[in-house]
Amino acid sequence: MTDTLVVRPEPKAGRGTWRISWRGVRLITELELKQRVRSTKWKWALAAFVALVGVVTLLLSGAMNMLFGVGDGGGSDDYDVLFGVVVFFVLGLGLLVSPTLSATSINGDSKEGTLAPLQATALSSVDIVIGKLVGAWVASLAFLAVSMPFIIFAFVLSDAPAFAVLTTVLVLAIELLVVCAIGLGWSAVTARTPASAVLTYVTVACLTVISLILFGLTYPLVTQPTTFRVYDAVTYDDVTGNATECYFREETWEQAHTERTWWLLAMNPFVIVADAAPSNDDLVEPDYGYSGYSNQTMLGSIKYSVREARLGPRTVENWCYTGEAQELLPEEVKRLEQLQSLSPIWPYGLAFHALLAGGALWLAVRRVDVPHGKLATGTRVA
Repeated sequence: MTDTLVVRPEPKAGRGTWRISWRGVRLITELELKQRVRSTKWKWALAAFVALVGVVTLLLSGAMNMLFGVGDGGGSDDYDVLFGVVVFFVLGLGLLVSPTLSATSINGDSKEGTLAPLQATALSSVDIVIGKLVGAWVASLAFLAVSMPFIIFAFVLSDAPAFAVLTTVLVLAIELLVVCAIGLGWSAVTARTPASAVLTYVTVACLTVISLILFGLTYPLVTQPTTFRVYDAVTYDDVTGNATECYFREETWEQAHTERTWWLLAMNPFVIVADAAPSNDDLVEPDYGYSGYSNQTMLGSIKYSVREARLGPRTVENWCYTGEAQELLPEEVKRLEQLQSLSPIWPYGLAFHALLAGGALWLAVRRVDVPHGKLATGTRVA
């Protein structure tokens, strides 16, 4: 089959490839949304999304109520895990749904012949791409909107800070926008809709699952003998079992220097959401010399675990347990201060995602623009 290349008329003055028109963007967005509103599949997907989130939330809250019981000594901090699980479940489902809203947007319209009339108008390529992106994002936000009652329900039961819901939902919305942009880019690059959908899901898998796998696989590469100080007990109290005399000694163990690979975790959407969410975690004097946090929520636990990885291995181990009133070693105090002073990780992750989304949109604009270079077999443009 011979490829057909038809050059559209020169656009109106002042309207080039990268010239954006808000009226044009709104027009494309409205067209995209009207198509989805008429789609029965989209409505069924929305209903299934609500059902899944609702069932998981109610089953988990019921199970936790049986375990803790609000009236049987259980506190709201026991339900923080419910808030974290619901947020992560909504994010996970959103990452699965969003590619279906944008990964077939451009090549699907090109295959059906509905993209060519748009390219023949005075609309710029940016108008078409941004309009499709906004349309897909608004459709994905509908899934987030219907899950809000369950997120708020879990938040009310938890001990999360007041702004946790607002911050979490905002980051969730941004992540959905990034996935929509990535799907749009693959839709413009590939001619077949199944290929663009698979490539989008592979990209999402790289950001979520494969980034964690790579972080684990790099452990042997960054593990090396490390010398640190151990504060150990010499004698113990016969009654309490607490240490009465302690001393320092040097030990050399194999330690993973995760300060070199923590950035693999920073690109993970789940880590970004957890790190951006406010938490009530406070520094405490630990038992058995372990420096950690009290009142630690699920999201907060992930946040500070990644920040611990960013600091790398400890320089001192405190094995001298002298009772509840034991003091932290100077090295432990310094590490906790460093942990507190670390800048948030989520800006690094969002910056990387913004580069991915920006690159995908740039590719999409270049591919939608006409006149075009070499076209795939069977592809039509205006």
